[in-house]
Amino acid sequence: MRVLTVVGNRPQFIKSAPMSIALRAAGIEEIGVHTGQHYDHELSQLFFDELQLPEPRHRLDLHTSDPEQMRPRIAETVASERPDWVLVYGDTNSTLAGAQAAVADGVRLAHVEAGLRSGDLSMPEERNRIDVDAVSDLLFAPDLRSRQTLEREEVRGRIEVVGDVMRDALDLFSPLARERSAALERYGVEPGEYLLCTVHREANVRPERLARIVEGLNRLEEPIVFPAHPRTRAVLDGLAPHVQVSEPVGYLDLLALASQARVILTDSGGLQKEAYWHGVPCVTLRPSTEWVDTVDAGANVLVDDDPDRLVAAVGAAHMPTERPALYGDGDAAERIAASLYPSAPR
Repeated sequence: MRVLTVVGNRPQFIKSAPMSIALRAAGIEEIGVHTGQHYDHELSQLFFDELQLPEPRHRLDLHTSDPEQMRPRIAETVASERPDWVLVYGDTNSTLAGAQAAVADGVRLAHVEAGLRSGDLSMPEERNRIDVDAVSDLLFAPDLRSRQTLEREEVRGRIEVVGDVMRDALDLFSPLARERSAALERYGVEPGEYLLCTVHREANVRPERLARIVEGLNRLEEPIVFPAHPRTRAVLDGLAPHVQVSEPVGYLDLLALASQARVILTDSGGLQKEAYWHGVPCVTLRPSTEWVDTVDAGANVLVDDDPDRLVAAVGAAHMPTERPALYGDGDAAERIAASLYPSAPR
């Protein structure tokens, strides 16, 4: 069996690591396609050298987030490789373009992280999730809530609840982060005595929203480590001295910083989950989230861009005494690989 996997940004690159290991263990040939939407040299070095993973067979080097520009190049790769499956991750434009290329060529499509919904159709990520789920042949849901969402939408594909591959990645990389990262020393912070902040979503880098978030950050008293996405840094202004803004950090450093922060403030979906798994309370700078179970559990608070709510949430942030296990147990990739077999190759 041959599976063509499409990745385009760092979170997908991270998720692809445990998937590559699981596919190889199951005797499935993986054809890696990296669109070039984002690229992280540290992760590349880590994946290929430390984990002995194969280089992506196809590096498209497109350096664009436009699915209309990505789709033809992915389609060329699908047509030349003739895989049994195309496997896409999450909600990015690379995922949408990969899904469209697979459907146009009649190749079966499998979607990892299917069924997640924030309910906010103004987010391009939300529209991508819905569109990809609607055309997928095999939908890998991280939990029962996501499965129920897919059933309500009456998707045509087969649904499998497998857990979250990001949990697999966390288990894979956390020991390396503890061994290698000196991020806390570089920022001059102590475990449990700082806040970690990330802001990257398109809506939040609009000047009026970002200004309100900055107001909230400035009113906090604890040290804040803020590795900023380039488009965020381009419009950041007026931060107080206790907020350390830096270039983005590699995944190992981010793991180290996230796992030892007192509170995480973020608009990232991935960090909301990781905060929960690390046992660190999260304050989410969005009006909605696709990871609603973390909110229901009392470990995550939605504050949108309201500075008053941001300050209050950080002050009151704590992890609940009892935390239900959410989004799997670290074996999602193995379950996904096994689920690819029931349908015979074309």
